[in-house]
Amino acid sequence: MKGKFISILSLGLILITGKISAQNQTSDVKKMEWFQDAKLGIFIHWGIYSVDGISESWSFFNNYINHENYMKQLNGFSASQYKPDEWVKLIKDSGAKYAVITTKHHDGISLWDSKAEKATTIPKNSLAKKDVLSPFVSELKKSGLKTGLYFSLPDWSHPYYDINTRTKKRYEIKNDPSRWQNFINYYQTQLNELSNQYKPDLLWFDGDWEHTSDEWQAPKTLENLRKFNPNIIINSRLNNHGDYETPEQGIPVVKPQSKYWELCYTMNDSWGFQPFDNNYKTPNMIVRTLADVLNMGGNLLLDIGPKSDGTIPEQQVEILKNLARWTSKNSDAIYGTRRGLPFENYKGKSAFSKDGKKLFLYLEEAKDFTKIFGLTSMPKSARILGDNNDKVDLINDGNGNFTINFPKVKFDQDVTVVELNFNEKINFSKNIKTENPSLNQILENQNPKLAAFEIAEQLHNGNNIFNNSGLTSDGLDMKIQKTSKTNPEIQQWISKHAEALFETEKGLPDGHFSGNSALSKDRQTLYLFVEGTPTGPIALKGIKNGISRIRVVGEGSIISHKIYNKLYWSQIPGIIYIDVPKEKLDKNMTVIAVLLDKPIELYREKIGAIENNL
Repeated sequence: MKGKFISILSLGLILITGKISAQNQTSDVKKMEWFQDAKLGIFIHWGIYSVDGISESWSFFNNYINHENYMKQLNGFSASQYKPDEWVKLIKDSGAKYAVITTKHHDGISLWDSKAEKATTIPKNSLAKKDVLSPFVSELKKSGLKTGLYFSLPDWSHPYYDINTRTKKRYEIKNDPSRWQNFINYYQTQLNELSNQYKPDLLWFDGDWEHTSDEWQAPKTLENLRKFNPNIIINSRLNNHGDYETPEQGIPVVKPQSKYWELCYTMNDSWGFQPFDNNYKTPNMIVRTLADVLNMGGNLLLDIGPKSDGTIPEQQVEILKNLARWTSKNSDAIYGTRRGLPFENYKGKSAFSKDGKKLFLYLEEAKDFTKIFGLTSMPKSARILGDNNDKVDLINDGNGNFTINFPKVKFDQDVTVVELNFNEKINFSKNIKTENPSLNQILENQNPKLAAFEIAEQLHNGNNIFNNSGLTSDGLDMKIQKTSKTNPEIQQWISKHAEALFETEKGLPDGHFSGNSALSKDRQTLYLFVEGTPTGPIALKGIKNGISRIRVVGEGSIISHKIYNKLYWSQIPGIIYIDVPKEKLDKNMTVIAVLLDKPIELYREKIGAIENNL
């Protein structure tokens, strides 16, 4: 009887625990809904580091400037032209649904009037002599935007913290636990102030790598924050106690597995204002980065760095205004979307609507057509967002593969969005049925652009239809069999681009290039098949190699490239942007050869927080 009672009690506990777990999961999904739907946020790095235009906090931590001279910037931080209402209008107009501002960076200087022990603050210690956080948060809340507060766990200036610079340590925690507890009390007091005064929707922690969860007393911190707001959203940088991942600077190559994630990303190479950093991405690159993030189901947290007087640099304003243009035009394809089709089904960027009944395709070029493979649902209509005079045609091959033609479309200067509508939730299959045309069938195609696409598609998939065909490596003296129906334009295209077709092998996996590609037999030359007229430079991600040379196949022109977001001390590759001059584009399909310094090496690891800034 006793054993039976224990069994019943155990079963009851299991059922109760399961019910509580299910309730927690439902609650988490509900609280994260606004975040998952938001898609675009603006990050603001503002502090005394903008006075001399030096790296926020890291400049003294790395001994590039001593701490005393770094702190002298307090005397130059005026906020004299600070207009928080204009900031918020610019942010809201950009299409962002939330903003995250640095309330305190690792240098320990608080933007608000913190009463925590030995706190250094802008109102008390700077030239500005005023709380600059409160008016901004007030304007955010009036606008309807969600409030995010960045908070650094480390405080390299505070006397109770254990570290001051990379080479200077104040004490060992184990030898002075009471001093460390004083620091815990200090930072938790500040979090209580922020929670009570500003009622944030989101807290964005940073710097957790310097100590363990136990040392930070992270579970206690989290429990306390939830007393103020049980639905507070917290990023992953509280020793993994948070709600979502925060890859930094590097756009992920492989789609993150987490349901919720956010790419924090600078417009140039700096978080805070630095007057000599003019390495800005173009407005076109930023819009395309947003499309890339939408395709992978995440959010983009795009950074601005205001000057010490409170004005925002013109280049940053220009980028935000272009974002406003694009997001207002394409709002249906941004907010509430979910990650798109696998690369096997669509070699481009895409996203699904929240209800799964719409599919959005993000085109980064003007072209005659695009293709989707493996749809088991039938679209009922297609249109171009923001263009009421567009004309879009759908052709189904009977196997769930669709060619979408654009006979009359005004393409966007950055990204054109195609919306496909369905009566039901969209289904697709990875078991794609295609009738790969033979070389002879391709040669007889009366549409040379379609023929070039089919060649590129088969090469990318590892089916080289030119093996033993009579193709030569230089395209001269070819012995490819012709018929009376052979299209001479296709034959000329093959001859011109023979280098990229002769004995080449399977192309890049998902995430590295938004299109078809192939590799040379020695895997040291990467061939990119570029459709139509790109709106900006074509982008390559996750290539570990050095670039020896890039040229246009078939006519030898050497073309330029630029790498963004490559940190010299990090193994994570930057993004390679390749400028293809419009006069060098082939009317059917352009092929770009990227010569690497050795056989190709790909980066497909998870991208996380930056824990170093030498």
